[in-house]
Parts: sequence; structure tokens; C-alpha cells
Amino acid sequence: MKVLNTTLFALLLLTVVSCKKYLDVVPDNTLTLEDVFDTKTDAWNALAKAYNYIPRDDNTHLTFWTLGDEWLGRLDLNNNTDQLRATRIMRGLQSMTSPQLGLWSGTQGGKPLYQGIRQTDVFLANIDRVRDMQDGEKKEWKAQVKMLKAYYMFLLVQHYGPIVIPDKMATPESKPEDLFLPRSKVEDCFQYILNLINEAVPDLNERADANNKGQIDQIVAKAIKARILFFRASPFFNGNQEYFGDFFDHDGQPFFPMEYKQEKWKEALDAINEAITLAEGNGHRLYNFTRDPYSYDRSAFSVNNDNMKTLYNLRMVICDPWNEEVVWGYSNIDYYNQGELAHSTNIRLPTGYEGVINTTAFSWQWMGASYQMAERYYTKNGLPIDDDATFDKSNMYEVLTTPGLGTQEYAPLAGYMQPGAQTIRLYMNREPRFYANLGITGGYWRAHTQLIATQMFSGTAGGFTSSVSQTDYLATGIGVQKFVHPESQSGAWQRTIKYPYPLIRMADLYLMKAEAMNEFSGPSSQVYDEINKVRRRAGVPDVQAVWSDPSLCRNPGKHLTKEGLRDIILQERSIELAFEGQYFWDMIRHKRAASVFSAPIRGWTYTGTNAASFFILEDKQARRFTITDCLWPIDLNEMNTNGKLIQNPGW
Repeated sequence: MKVLNTTLFALLLLTVVSCKKYLDVVPDNTLTLEDVFDTKTDAWNALAKAYNYIPRDDNTHLTFWTLGDEWLGRLDLNNNTDQLRATRIMRGLQSMTSPQLGLWSGTQGGKPLYQGIRQTDVFLANIDRVRDMQDGEKKEWKAQVKMLKAYYMFLLVQHYGPIVIPDKMATPESKPEDLFLPRSKVEDCFQYILNLINEAVPDLNERADANNKGQIDQIVAKAIKARILFFRASPFFNGNQEYFGDFFDHDGQPFFPMEYKQEKWKEALDAINEAITLAEGNGHRLYNFTRDPYSYDRSAFSVNNDNMKTLYNLRMVICDPWNEEVVWGYSNIDYYNQGELAHSTNIRLPTGYEGVINTTAFSWQWMGASYQMAERYYTKNGLPIDDDATFDKSNMYEVLTTPGLGTQEYAPLAGYMQPGAQTIRLYMNREPRFYANLGITGGYWRAHTQLIATQMFSGTAGGFTSSVSQTDYLATGIGVQKFVHPESQSGAWQRTIKYPYPLIRMADLYLMKAEAMNEFSGPSSQVYDEINKVRRRAGVPDVQAVWSDPSLCRNPGKHLTKEGLRDIILQERSIELAFEGQYFWDMIRHKRAASVFSAPIRGWTYTGTNAASFFILEDKQARRFTITDCLWPIDLNEMNTNGKLIQNPGW
């Protein structure tokens, strides 16, 4: 660890220089910690600096959300080592010489979290020096910073397994043995993090006020604690002898706990319940759109009201800023620059529409969805396409034309699909999240203050247009509009709508609760209730209703076993939290990642100019993800600096 395990001179120099750069206070030759923590303004800047180490999951090239198999970006960037870093990991290009998104040292786009932890320690050691703050306010800021330290340590455990516990801050009197530390056992790491959270929570404000949204309060802290215990109870970290039975520390003891303990799920469940109770008590709930619909959708609302309400609830849940579902959001919003997932996913406004047409600025039109993701969504019956007895999978690529405008058959499709449009059977009779989240042939894209009728064929709305850009196109022919605010336009930052990307939201907590209950005590009406909260908002039938109906379901009764319900919950999470970075970690937690993520990413032939030449499935990008990739490698420079470090297996 460069931050913790170099010479004392480098440690102190790093602290002073990093603070000087951020706070812009006095010249280097006179800067001291007393100066940095002299006034409340100084301390506020130091607090902001501590928050600045939260990973940039909003940024297309730096995000962890594109891990997994949900996304596909520009194929011509395959050889660029500094772009689409998460995709490089999924392609088997991770390296211990320069780890992609390395959080240990801050390599290849990763935040240097040990440096961030050092920043929190400096803050905690010096905040009491501030002259113009009350003791209660200092205590509350300390609690926020303790939570940040705990959160950064959890992210390190999540990515690396056993980590070095930084329980002492370096001082001029520190000995080498205090600077060069070994990795601790995973269970000890979790316990240290949880102790830090328990220490911080009582001193936090119950709820941050409107001017401090994004700061950690008790609601956020308890949700973070719930997620940490949720991971701790999961099979990857709980009795994982299969992967790590021979991964030992210097004393010959396993880093990972070898014995599976069922009661860890009960601890997770208790924490989740506590988090949900506090969040709900402060007004957090599943999001519902309550404003008037956009003018272009009024006619659809008049003939298809209930379905359109559902569509709006789902379409706006992410991009409606600071809505009631967001428990914690990433608030370090870059208002002036482009690069967010909202920009790389938004399609250009096509010719024929009013506005700034055919510009790629803030509408890159090249970060799209994989074919795998298009298949993963349910049918209208709330069942996977493989399990729905009414879904004709053998003919799902058949080209058809949607019903015409004004017909009785079209009414339930109004606002979802275009009338009289070419599409395929796979795109029909799917659940509302499919239409709210994706951009498809024959559907609609809500952006640029317009209702854009997408075809995705070459030369049509949403499709490859060589005269505009040879590189900016959706390689799979399937778009992701989940992160695009309907009012965001192209050309300049002033035309875009910014919002905090959700780090934790209520739907996640409800589905975490369902999983924890099922893992601890098996299927029950209480488990179904938690799943159904999310399903009802999504406009699909209750889980026990469809999985008990042999006329709908090919595998009736699957929800009655723990194993079957586990699969159902994980698929529910993969759909509700699609593209938000959770599916990858769910597959890691349940030791499924290596088998799921090695299949090539597939998509349609984007150069096709009509249905016959477009709807041809192709392998777009090879993927290679192994058990070794489940833990990030520690940077080789760190290994050479600190002889007490043991590298992760396989690297």
C-alpha cells in the first residue's frame, strides 16, 4: 500500500500536498495541519475531500456498473487501455502490473481508497483543532467521516477479500512494523468495519437536511450496514471453501471463513429491517411519478392510463433527481462536462424532429444493452421467457407488424410500441420494465423533450448512421434509456438534466430483505410480500400467483423451495436493478460469475437496413471471466513495497 506502507516522509508529504491541492490555502513552505483545520470552512473542505474518494460510477469509462454482461460499448475502443475499463475486466484483461479500476492503489481509473482512508484518519485526528465549530457539530462530522472510512474499507473487501486494516495513523514516531502491515482475515475485516459503523451511527443526524443531500445520515449509514452484512452472509464470503480453501495467511490460516454460518443471514436481516424501518419513517418509499405526463404522452394516457402510469414510474425512478426512493445518491455531480452513462446512452435527435439534431455532444449513442439483457426481462406474466408456457420461444425472432392506431388491439400498447410498426415477437408482450429501460425496434425513446419512434435499423432513429458518425452507434442495436432524463438534449451542458446516481435505493433494500429471509428460513408469505412490493410497482403479477399456475408456468411450484426462490429473487434483482451494477455483484456473491460471464456478448446486425437484415444475432465481443477475476489483483508495486502482503489467488 503506497499510502500506508512507504516512508514516513512520503506519508506526510502526501497528506500536505493533497490537502494543499484541494483546499488551496497557504504556500507549501508554511502549510501545517493547524492551518488546514483552523476554521470551519477549512474543515468543510477537508470533509468534501474525504467524500471525493467515492468511486465515479456515473462515469462511462470509470464506472463499476458496466461489469457483468448487461452492457456493450464501442467496439473500436477494444484496444484502448484507458477507456471502458470495466469491460476490459470482463474480457479477461485484468493485470497485476496495472490493475483496471484498482481501488487498492488507485490504478487505471480506480479511486485510491487507502489514500482516502488516510484522509479520513487525518480528519478525525485534527477536527478538534477547529476554532469556530460547536462540539456537537464536530462530533457529527466525525461520524460522517467514520462512515466513509467504513464504506471505503467495505469496497476494498468487496473487491479484494482480505485487506490491511488501517487501525493506526502514521506519526513521526511510527516504526516500520507500523507502516508495513499484513492482510487481515476477511471476518476480522468485516468486524472492524461493523464496529466502526456502530460507533458512528449514534452521532449522525437522523436525516440530512435539504442543503446537504448526499451526506451520510443515519438512514444512509444503516442502509450501508445492511448491505455489508448482506455481503458477509452470502456464500462468497461465508464458508467459501470451494474457492479459497487453500488461500492462507502467513500463519497458515485461511483468509476466508471456511464454515458456513446460517445465523449471518439473521444478522443481515435484522440490519435490513432496521434500515427499512428508519427509511420508511423518514418518507422513503418506492417511487411513483405524480406530475402531469409530458404533452406527447397525453393521448396514450387517455387510452392506456394504468399501463402508462406504470411506465412513467419505471422510466423516471433513476433520473428524477433526489426522489423518495433514493436512500443514498452520488452527489458529486459534474454539471459542466460530459461522460456520464446518461450521455453515452442517449441517442442523437434524428433528422425530422425539432431541436439540436444529429450532434454527438452529450448524446454519444454508443453505450447499449446486450442481447442477454433483452432476454432477461420477464414476459407480461412476470415470468422468464424460458418458464412462460404462453411464450412461443421457437418463433421469437419472427418479424411482425404491431396493430394499427385506433384499433382495439393497439390500446394496451399505446405509449409502449408504435402503431403499425415492424418489430419482432421477442419484443411483444414483455413486462413494463422492458419498455421503460430499453430502446428497441418499434418502441419509443423519451429524450430531447421528444417522443422518438425508434427503429434502430441503419439510417433510422437510433440506428447506425455513417454520415453522422462512423464510431458512435449501438453495436447491439439495443439501447438503454434508463439513465436518460426525458428533457435532456444535445450540444451543451445547459441542455442536460443532472441527477444523483443512486448508490442505494428502496427497491434494493426490499429485495435484499426477501433474499435474507429466504436464505435464513426458506420461502414464506413474508418473503413473497417483499418481492411483490417491487413487482406490483413494475406492473407484473405477484410471484406466488404466476409460479403456482400450471397454465402459465412451465415449472410450477419453483417458488416453494429455497433454491427455486433464490433463483427467482436473483432474477427479480437483475431486472429491477438492471444496469445499476448490482447483477455483477449478485453473481459474485452466489459464486455464479465465472459460469455466467464467460459467454460472448451478442446483439443484432447494426448495419441492417430493414428487419430481414437487422434481426440477425451475432457474437459482438468475446468475454473471459474466471474464478481468479472474482478478486482484484493487488498492484505489483504494492507487493514489491510491502513484503508482508500475500497476493490474491491466481495472480
